[in-house]
Amino acid sequence: MPEPAAFPTRPYDLVKEFTIALVVVALLTAGLAAVFSSPDVKPVTLASWSRAAGPDFTTTAVAELGGTSGTAEYGPPYNHTPGAAQKLGPVGLQSAAGVRIPVDTANDFVLRPLADAPEPPGVRAALAAWAAASVSQHEAWTKAYSDALAKSPGGNPAKVAKGDYGPVPVLTARLLDLARSGALEGQLQAEGKFYQTDYTRALLFLSDGSYLESLARAEHLAGDQWGMMNETGNYPGQAWLWLYTFWYQIDPFKSSGNADALIWGLMALLSLGLVLVPFIPGVRSIPRWTRVHRLIWRSYYREQNAAVTARQPES
Repeated sequence: MPEPAAFPTRPYDLVKEFTIALVVVALLTAGLAAVFSSPDVKPVTLASWSRAAGPDFTTTAVAELGGTSGTAEYGPPYNHTPGAAQKLGPVGLQSAAGVRIPVDTANDFVLRPLADAPEPPGVRAALAAWAAASVSQHEAWTKAYSDALAKSPGGNPAKVAKGDYGPVPVLTARLLDLARSGALEGQLQAEGKFYQTDYTRALLFLSDGSYLESLARAEHLAGDQWGMMNETGNYPGQAWLWLYTFWYQIDPFKSSGNADALIWGLMALLSLGLVLVPFIPGVRSIPRWTRVHRLIWRSYYREQNAAVTARQPES
């Protein structure tokens, strides 16, 4: 074991170095924050969505009521939709986890908020009519109204052609009013607790519409645009996620219905390979073969070579 005195030493002012480092980092942080900081974009809420894109909100509400939205047909962990779960080979990881956050879109997103709010007689009658009808009648009403909205100019509910839509127009119109008033957000978060911190249902409802996606695409944050940041626009974000989102851009992943499960499995395999690098013959020797460490520590090796040369006796 070499004695500590055998190594070269030099005086070091720790307080001075710390002060210089603190000042430099503070100045860099302030400067970079001023130039590259995240924009102050207001959060998207059900209220802002319903006010900015009422027709899209109504169309989404009809899909939630009819059980045809993305959330309604997602499968675990929200519901037991047959065949919706993704698989990794024969293993259905999504199904194995089970329904841990049960969501009934018709009841949770539309009917319960309306029933819990003080409603005029017309809305109470519409809720009673819906409750008295069969499942097949629900599907017929929501499909007819959804088709009518698609044909209406701009998807405007006020311009929908007359038809047999049952209580659906009344229910969705009242839900739109609740959303615009800001009350629907609180209704979807109501858990019987003093502090309401679960935004799951509000976010699911919001993501089922096209408004949020249009905002993401405008900022180039959609999945096929390499979107992977909390920040919006051309600002620094979680760049370390590039490897994960990269696989969604290429086949066979981008065209697979099991893309999430397949990419999760691939990333787990790559992560395991990274952890096992020190134990993989050949791979663990790459640093020694490339000798990159000698380039990084070239000053140290230069000094060591000079010291060895100085100790050699002259011939």
